[in-house]
Amino acid sequence: MSKQDVIDDLLDYLENRMQMSHIYQPLVIRCLVEADGTATIRQIAQAFVAQDESQLQYYEKRAKEMPLRVLLKNGVIERQGDLVRLKVGKLTFEQKAQLKMTCERKMQEFIVNRGLKIWDYRLLDGPVSGTVYFDVMKESGGKCALCGATKESRPLDVDHIIPASRGGKSTKDNLQVLCFKCNRSKGNRDSTDFRSSTEADFETSCPFCYSNMEKSKVVEENGTVYAVKDGCPVSEGHLLIIPKRHTRDYFTMTTRERRDAEDLLRVLKAQKELEDKSVTGFNVGMNSGESAGQTIFHAHIHLIPRRNGDTPNPRGGVRGVIPDKMSY
Repeated sequence: MSKQDVIDDLLDYLENRMQMSHIYQPLVIRCLVEADGTATIRQIAQAFVAQDESQLQYYEKRAKEMPLRVLLKNGVIERQGDLVRLKVGKLTFEQKAQLKMTCERKMQEFIVNRGLKIWDYRLLDGPVSGTVYFDVMKESGGKCALCGATKESRPLDVDHIIPASRGGKSTKDNLQVLCFKCNRSKGNRDSTDFRSSTEADFETSCPFCYSNMEKSKVVEENGTVYAVKDGCPVSEGHLLIIPKRHTRDYFTMTTRERRDAEDLLRVLKAQKELEDKSVTGFNVGMNSGESAGQTIFHAHIHLIPRRNGDTPNPRGGVRGVIPDKMSY
């Protein structure tokens, strides 16, 4: 057969014999034609991605929610609608080369440190379809299943409960809505279904529920918990570490919440010691139950800085919850 005969046969296949369930077959052939007849599977896969509207929409959304927002905040870029530009203006050939080289180095360093897990949310299973995404977001009530944040306070992600890197599927029963902070904190280490939380997990009347807390009062956050200044401090610098979801006391906190709280306690203790040299000790404690002095029935842990001489006789510490038993 002549070359033209082969081309005619290929055209006949495309026009008359090809049965399509998707656009993949003509897409592969077009990719091969554009590559002068030979391409790697990676090149073909890249052609698929470039043509996949769901992928493009996914990354448009991701770009708006994450890097563009951060770069805008830090004054690196400016944006007008869908047009994004660097604030540095026109660059020379050498300046472009330097910036591209630095960007490439930073990306490769990150990949070396993290490996494939930086793409955990995309690996092993297909992207979340638009219909499933809409259904999951609608059923969530438009709020994070862990901390209760809404899209007005921070971007919301559709999260794989069983991580994609562990075989989790992009199906409705394996998807939940988490804000980007809770989702990044969760990573691929945890498979907790936070959708099992009942509406009581976010009580509209509770002053300590994260969704009700005035965000300007938040001193620090760590995953599932946050810290605020105590409204009636025992000493200067008295802080409360509080689970974001509504849970009654320390004993109903999850293992994850207790771990996050412990890490945050350590950070806040270190910060206080650095900024206030008069601090020489700390009391850490929680009240569980009305008879133990609990007045707000949402779990919270007290971090109370202590100073030499702040009380005549500190001996006994937390034993002072029953004054007659403090000294021993």
